[in-house]
Amino acid sequence: MPSMLQNSSNSSKNKYAKLMYQYFVNHIITLTFITIMICIFIELLRLGPYEILNLFNSLEFDLIHILCSIFLIIFISTIYFMSKPHTIYLVDYACFKPPITCRVPFATFMEHSRLILKDNPKSVEFQMRILERSGLGEETCLPPAIHYIPPNPTMEEARREAELVIFSSMDSLFEKTGLKPNNIDILIVNCSLFSPTPSLSAMVINKYKLRSNIKSFNLSGMGCSAGLISIDLARDLLQVYPNSNAVVVSTEIITPNYYQGKERAMLLPNCLFRMGGAAILLSNKTTEHKRAKYRLLQVVRTHKGGDDKAYRCVFEEEDREGKVGISLSKDLMAIAGEALKSNITTIGPLVLPASEQLLFLLTLIGKKIFNPKWKPYIPDFKQAFEHFCIHAGGRAVIDELQKNLQLSSEHVEASRMTLHRFGNTSSSSLWYELNYIESKGRMKKGDRIWQIAFGSGFKCNSAVWKCNRSIKTPIDGPWEDCIDRYPVHIPEIVKL
Repeated sequence: MPSMLQNSSNSSKNKYAKLMYQYFVNHIITLTFITIMICIFIELLRLGPYEILNLFNSLEFDLIHILCSIFLIIFISTIYFMSKPHTIYLVDYACFKPPITCRVPFATFMEHSRLILKDNPKSVEFQMRILERSGLGEETCLPPAIHYIPPNPTMEEARREAELVIFSSMDSLFEKTGLKPNNIDILIVNCSLFSPTPSLSAMVINKYKLRSNIKSFNLSGMGCSAGLISIDLARDLLQVYPNSNAVVVSTEIITPNYYQGKERAMLLPNCLFRMGGAAILLSNKTTEHKRAKYRLLQVVRTHKGGDDKAYRCVFEEEDREGKVGISLSKDLMAIAGEALKSNITTIGPLVLPASEQLLFLLTLIGKKIFNPKWKPYIPDFKQAFEHFCIHAGGRAVIDELQKNLQLSSEHVEASRMTLHRFGNTSSSSLWYELNYIESKGRMKKGDRIWQIAFGSGFKCNSAVWKCNRSIKTPIDGPWEDCIDRYPVHIPEIVKL
C-alpha cells in the first residue's frame, strides 16, 4: 500500500511538473513582456515627478518625422492586410443517409456471398473472417444494384446511385444553409472509381441549372483522401476569387466496383466499403463569419507515389479471370505509417505548442549527438487538438493511429462508431465523424479538429479546423435516429 501511494504521488508530481513546463514555454513571450513592463514601471516609480517631466521634455518631436512615421505605419498596415490570405469558412455541410431498404446485415451479406461464390467456398469463408473482425455493424448499406443475385453493376445503375447520393446531399445542404444554386461560384466533385462522361460535376450542373460561368472540377482516381484534396483545391480557388462560395461533394460510387472474383486481396473492399457521401459549403465572404461553423487553418498533403510499393499498395487491376477489382497490398499498414510520419513531421511545427516542439527538438539533438539509440519523442497532439477525425478505413487503420499518436478511446470514438454504423464511406467518412461529435454535443467554440485521411497513390492528407461558434446538437442528419445508442461496445470478433 505505501509503495502504491508513493507511485501515485510521483505520478502526480510528474504530471504537475509537465503542466508547469508546458505553461511556461507556451506563454514565454507573454511572461517576458509582463516582466519587462513590471521592470519599467518599478524604474519609473524610483524617479521623481520632476525627473519624469524633464525626461519627457528632453524628447524632441518634429512634425515631419511624426507625419512620415504615421504614413509608414499606414503603408505597412495596408500591405499587410492586402497580402493576408482570405479566411476560409465552412458554413455548413450535409451527409447522405442511405434509405433503410439498402441495409445489409451480416446474414444478408454472407448469404449473397455464398450464392455469388458458390463454386469457391474458401473465398466465402475468407470474407466471413474479414467481416467478423471488420468493426462494421448491422446497419451499413450497399446500393440497390448489389442487392441483386447476381449483382447488376451496369452504367445505368451506377448513375442512379450517384444521383441518389449526390442529389440527396446537395438538397440537404441547400435546405440547411439557404444557399441558392445560382450563388455557387465553384463546384468540386470527387469520386475515385466512377468517372463517367459527362462528368459527375456536369451532372450536378445539369440537375440544378447552375450558372454557365461556374468553375467546376471533377477529381477521380485519388482514393479515400480525395475529400481533403478537394478542400485544398477549394481553398486555393477561394484565395484567387474573392467574395465567392464553393461547394465540395465527396463520395464513392460502389455499384461498378463490387468484385465478383476469387482473389482475396480484391475481396477485402467488398467487406469494408459502403454507401456514403457529403456536400460541404465553403466561403470567403466576411458576411459568413457569424453563422459559419468552422474556420480552415491548415491543409497538409503528403504523397509517397515516388516509391513503387507505395504506388501499388492500393491498385485497380484485373485478376487472372479478367475481373476488375481493387487489390490491397499486405504492406498497406506499413506504408500508411510512413506516410503518416511524413505528414505529421510537416504539420507538427504548424500546430503544436512550443513546449512540444522544444521537447521534440531536444530529443532529436540528443539522439544525433549523444546516443543514436534514443527513442524519438512522439509529440502530444492532444495539446494541439480537442477532436480527431481519423479516416474510417478499417479497424486496423484506427488502431494503428490510436497507438502511434497515443490517443484515448474517446479521441477515436467518432471514427470507430462511424465505421460501425456506416462502414468505410471513403472520402466522406470524415464528415460523418464530425457530425457524430456535433450530435454528441461535444463541439465548443474555439475547439480545434484534426482530420486525417489516407488514399491510393499513396497519400496521407490532413486538414485542421477551428470551431467558429458553439454548435447546438443537430436535430437532423445521418445520426438523428441512432445517436442515443452510441457509443456501443465493438467486440474483437463477431461470430457469424
